[in-house]
Amino acid sequence: MMKPNKKAAEMTPAELGQYIDQSVLKPGFTLQEVRKYIQEGIDYQCKTVCINPAYLDVAREMCKETGTGICVVCDFPFGTSSTASKVAQAEIICSQGDVDDLDIVANYGFIRSGLWDAFEQDIRAVVNVAHRYGSLVKVIFETDALTTEQVAQATEYACRAGVDFVKTSTGFFTGAESKGATPEIIAVMMTAAQGRCKVKGSGCIRTREHFLQLIDMGIDRMGIGYRSTAEVLGLSPQSRVADS
Repeated sequence: MMKPNKKAAEMTPAELGQYIDQSVLKPGFTLQEVRKYIQEGIDYQCKTVCINPAYLDVAREMCKETGTGICVVCDFPFGTSSTASKVAQAEIICSQGDVDDLDIVANYGFIRSGLWDAFEQDIRAVVNVAHRYGSLVKVIFETDALTTEQVAQATEYACRAGVDFVKTSTGFFTGAESKGATPEIIAVMMTAAQGRCKVKGSGCIRTREHFLQLIDMGIDRMGIGYRSTAEVLGLSPQSRVADS
């Protein structure tokens, strides 16, 4: 884990930005909106902007020679494509270059069914492709659909599959109450990972207090919705990190 050497509340907005993948994922976004929120992620010095595959060329153009990388989602938001389809998607995305992170959705029906070998093989196949191109893999569990025991077990098998991060949520779950990256579920994932992979929280991180609390727990990355980035950084929506 990142294990910060100072309290999150003492970090500068630029330092805090390195914990953020700014989410630019709403399917109805116009190209103008995609560009707007990618630019915000760059201006706020976020670690990456997280985009749908259709906008990789746009993100590549905008993020070039900035400190902000590119995170692309794969088989999003349900994770129920066949393994062959997921592998093909990962190949198409990562082979284009400049993809720092690939966020793949786990088949959480497999998790709920206890099909651990199928779950591990599905994820490992994608990991093998992404790592060949130098992209890190974050696997999304959709933790609101799972018990804490299932989350812990999924973390174990994801680590065995070679993932770089385990991640809580897509932000698009509609089957029950959405709690997202609660401190409790982050603690479960960290304990199960035992340092073998990193942890990314996403979903319902909308306040600065929550954001700082997770950093102090030792989280490594967070997916923050475009509406909440300024709030968690302690900036006004019009502010830019360079001005602060």
